[in-house]
Amino acid sequence: MSETGALDAERLSAALSGRYAAIQVVASTGSTNADLREAAAKGAEDRTVLIAEEQTAGVGRRARQWSSPKGSGLYVSVLLRPREVPFANLGSLSVVAGLAVREVAANLGVDAVLKWPNDVLAGPGRAKCAGILAEAVAGGDTTVILGIGLNVLPLGENVPAGPGGLPATSLAEQGATETDRAEIAARPLAPRRRFAGRGGPARGLPEALRHAGPGRRGPAARRFVADRPRGRHRSRRSAPGRRSRW
Repeated sequence: MSETGALDAERLSAALSGRYAAIQVVASTGSTNADLREAAAKGAEDRTVLIAEEQTAGVGRRARQWSSPKGSGLYVSVLLRPREVPFANLGSLSVVAGLAVREVAANLGVDAVLKWPNDVLAGPGRAKCAGILAEAVAGGDTTVILGIGLNVLPLGENVPAGPGGLPATSLAEQGATETDRAEIAARPLAPRRRFAGRGGPARGLPEALRHAGPGRRGPAARRFVADRPRGRHRSRRSAPGRRSRW
């Protein structure tokens, strides 16, 4: 099991074979989602990726703090401009991304489940290993910022428990067969057969998101999503200039 591999943008770009417009790695930032919202306002391209070694103001749903210690996790945001996807379908983004992260964990030998709608829990105690935050800014062109926080290496003793006392864990603590963060970073973004339609080509995460929508999450979601509340998930359109979060 390797723990080497600083997050190298050139290495990631090579691994992803030019499927993204830009991939930037920064040592530290407040929030990768916030940075990409600013970049979107300045015209950043579809499929722009920002990865940070550390976040000092990372947040999840309902503005909850996401602890992002330096060098221990993956803090990734992707800017998407899914022009062909109806706004009402965007509520599926967190689930699709969560399934991608859960699959990464499973392929590394970690027992993990997706807790509705945006947490990945791992290990027999079902501690939180990852969180997803999708934010849409309504305007002339629909723009979505998809943020993924994944704990790879042990976080140390000072990481606070999450909402409801949910403890944090990491892939390494759950026996992952690989903990090279540069290697793991490419996995949820790379093309994968699981997200293809029957007989279709393998899709990367952006393509999977474009084909997601209400009622189209398929058997993978039914198998791996836990703790879904009763009732239908609803997406609400934001007023211009405001954000919706899922």
